[in-house]
Amino acid sequence: MQKSNFYVLTGGPGSGKTSVLQELERRGYICIPEVARPIIKEQISINGNALPWKNREKYSELMLQHSVRDFIQYQNENNICFFDRGIPDTYGYCLLTHQPVSDVLMNAVKSYRYNPQIFIFPFWKEIYETDSERKQDTREAEETFYQLKSAYESLGYQTCILPQIPVNQRTDFILEQVRHPFSF
Repeated sequence: MQKSNFYVLTGGPGSGKTSVLQELERRGYICIPEVARPIIKEQISINGNALPWKNREKYSELMLQHSVRDFIQYQNENNICFFDRGIPDTYGYCLLTHQPVSDVLMNAVKSYRYNPQIFIFPFWKEIYETDSERKQDTREAEETFYQLKSAYESLGYQTCILPQIPVNQRTDFILEQVRHPFSF
């Protein structure tokens, strides 16, 4: 199933995705939040181990389940939807962390397809910050960008790298690309 009205915003941690998604939502667009932070918060609250620093395989399984759930939840939506990360992010994360890629994951990335143009936020050292849920050092954060770009491209998506400009200009840039696909 391909949903041409589903646009993915992805990239390494701390690269400005959430701020842009908040601006898109403020402008009236449907925005689906990332699944990683809620999983981490829940696992911490229940003293679970499906965390990137404890059990990456369980964490990856939960990310995949939640991402598929979100895709299915919005499958009948005909308006533009912006996703803070997509199902292929789990694939990229598995490659980044040297985990085996399951048949279930590969089936999901092939079965649930977003618009072929995805927006990827490059590592931006000047705005990167760690916190209680984002523990990657700058090297891993930057490597995440490259791994996600490679993963999406290997799955047939065209990546549009966002310029490092203020939030409102990044938002305008994305909306211009949505109106005129593949003009970058």
